[in-house]
Amino acid sequence: MPALNVEFSDRELEDLRQIAKERGTSMKALVREAAAADIARHRALQEGAEAFRRFFATHADEFAAAFPDDEPPVKVEGQDA
Repeated sequence: MPALNVEFSDRELEDLRQIAKERGTSMKALVREAAAADIARHRALQEGAEAFRRFFATHADEFAAAFPDDEPPVKVEGQDA
């Protein structure tokens, strides 16, 4: 199985030891669980953002009608920027 060497400061290492002890687990398991939880959180955020983009695109006209002040100005051809 692939591995990753991670360096911690003395303070971080002591904190990890204390947390692992309090949870009754090993430091290796603690760090692995933290990394796995962050990966799951990252994936969930990506999926949520994509769901929001799809929802917004599907309802773009409704949002434009509900919030006309937030719409970008329409550029007319030949008009200076």
